Amino acid sequence: MNFYGGGSILQAYENLAAGQKLTASRAFLGMSHSPLMGLNPVSSSVERALGEAIRAASDCVRQFDPQLVVLIAPDHYNGFFNQLMPTFCLGTEAQSLGDYGTPSGKINVDSECALGLAQHLVSNAFDIAVSRRMTVDHGFAQPLELLWGGLDTPPVIPIFLNAVAPPSIPSTRRCVELGRRIGEFLSTTGLRTLTIGSGGLSHEPPIPTMTHADPAIRERTIVPRTQTAAEHEERVRRVMAAGVALAQGTSPLKPLNPIWDRAWMSALETEDGLERIAAMSDSSISADAGLAAHESKTWVVARATLNAEASRRASFTYYQDIPEYIAGFGIMFKDQA
Repeated sequence: MNFYGGGSILQAYENLAAGQKLTASRAFLGMSHSPLMGLNPVSSSVERALGEAIRAASDCVRQFDPQLVVLIAPDHYNGFFNQLMPTFCLGTEAQSLGDYGTPSGKINVDSECALGLAQHLVSNAFDIAVSRRMTVDHGFAQPLELLWGGLDTPPVIPIFLNAVAPPSIPSTRRCVELGRRIGEFLSTTGLRTLTIGSGGLSHEPPIPTMTHADPAIRERTIVPRTQTAAEHEERVRRVMAAGVALAQGTSPLKPLNPIWDRAWMSALETEDGLERIAAMSDSSISADAGLAAHESKTWVVARATLNAEASRRASFTYYQDIPEYIAGFGIMFKDQA
């Protein structure tokens, strides 16, 4: 199927090189994810409000009716490992492994458009890794499931962002630059495009690191390996217990930071706010919001794809700190109309 209206993706790329801009509408969705959703119990009021917010976000997306989705998300040492850890990686094919009860199977990737975007980025001084067979986890699959009920979605371009493995975690400034370059390319397609940033906000779950004292845990972050069913069950139990402890106030993990989360979401409303985020240091993000809060940079990439004139307030926002899910859980929908 040809989604490009004005011809092939090659023609669209040639139009961009010639300085020709096609008309395209665009929307941004920032959405937290949590592997503990549906596993750890929360209060009925929190569960009800979160469910209503997800349905509202899904309604916004379905009303917008995207012809293409650009999905920026992290990984949790399921598809990407320290043996070779890119800062960003674009997938021309992607397979969801189905962790934490999320759907497994093939992501509906628009391979031609993905290659066209990769070519545009490389030709405009933004080197990006390309995977011809990307493995993704709940960071990618959960938003697709929440919005469309599964992996039967509009065509997708998946982009991985390293949020847990220094030193190749991107700066907020670099995330803005990537979003701008993606936006340039999307303007040539003539498509209604939804860009999704999946991750964050403040949180610091028990993710293995290269600084861990246990050599086996360090090795877990380096060598690509599929977990056995028993290993995955143990991992799920460990993360569930961490969420319960955080909610009970007995956890050594960094607590959630709702003030930081709300300020981050508020800043993404405007171009000036986006520039303030771009000036933030990695050390301040880790200190104020947790080591895994760098996932919030997926929102920055997705938001930066909108045109500068997209200055009106987001049409839908939701926020709730949910320690049982180890997540400052935010949702934000904004278009450039």
